[in-house]
Amino acid sequence: MMHGKKITHNWMIWLTIFVLFCIAVYVLRSVLLPFVAGIVIGYLLDPWASKFEKWGMSRTCATVLVMFLVVIIAVPAVLMLFGIIDEQLGQFIRAVPNYLASFARKIEPVINELQQRIPSLEPERIRDYIRSNMANSLKLVGNVMRSVITNGFALINILSLVLITPIVAFYMLRDWDTFVAKVDSLLPKQSKKSIEKQAREIDRILASFIRGQLSVCVLLGTFYAVGLYIVGLDLGVLVGFLAGIISFIPYVGTIFGFVVSMAIAFAQFDNMMQILQVAGVFLVGQFIEGNFLTPKLVGDSVGLHPVWVMFALLAGGVLLGFLGLMIAVPVAAIIGVIMRHAIENYKQSSLYRD
Repeated sequence: MMHGKKITHNWMIWLTIFVLFCIAVYVLRSVLLPFVAGIVIGYLLDPWASKFEKWGMSRTCATVLVMFLVVIIAVPAVLMLFGIIDEQLGQFIRAVPNYLASFARKIEPVINELQQRIPSLEPERIRDYIRSNMANSLKLVGNVMRSVITNGFALINILSLVLITPIVAFYMLRDWDTFVAKVDSLLPKQSKKSIEKQAREIDRILASFIRGQLSVCVLLGTFYAVGLYIVGLDLGVLVGFLAGIISFIPYVGTIFGFVVSMAIAFAQFDNMMQILQVAGVFLVGQFIEGNFLTPKLVGDSVGLHPVWVMFALLAGGVLLGFLGLMIAVPVAAIIGVIMRHAIENYKQSSLYRD
């Protein structure tokens, strides 16, 4: 009887701590992003620092070297990418009138065919309707882009990210092993082995999914961007890279990239072969991703179902915005592991056996 009360008391304590933690995250969500980003970067780079440490370097020197390599590789790449995207956005805006004219020219035979089949059809009203909706669509695209830029800067708070995130990442990377050891020393002795087992499983899932999926997204985005750029698609680099990055949400990245690219290709190209080449880039990309990238870099047994990942990302985005998107997959992994262990314990309990 006393043992049962003790278990209930412990569960109530942990539940209270969890609820208070969730409330604190929600209240402080507007300032947590650079800290969470720094922790994520530290976690992602930890294997490299550990590798240099095994080669005889001190942890501090290994951390400095890893951060230096990241800066000299990532910063020029990002600046070059932004330069290409800025150039393509300018070209796209200048080409919008040509797109409208091209689309109107291509839709004209369809309207004429409809008029022959349906004599009562008023082609001029259809043309006016299409022009009106295309204008509204362009206005909507402009508003969305303006909103993304405005809200993006307000949400991300670029200054805090640039100043705080590298500092947090440096200290997390340098002190990661110390931090893990400190947390390990605070675990309750009765549950220590079980918690450590779950923590190792969570780390395996996160390492396989986050580090692996990040590599898949970057490689796939690079392939799409280069492929669409070679084909000559306007905004090809931007659309291709976004399609690759968004591919961490199952199927969404590919569908987004394919639909947007085909819409631009239909308006831009008169040659059907070029339109088919755009489609071919995505077909080849999907083949490479499904047969080589994901099996090699992520694996088939990370324990995160695609539907669970999509739900976690949507829920995280709704509750905490961009911060929620960053922590959605780790939280989903933690919940998944805890639920699996809870089910195992339930099956071993007298409640299940009786």
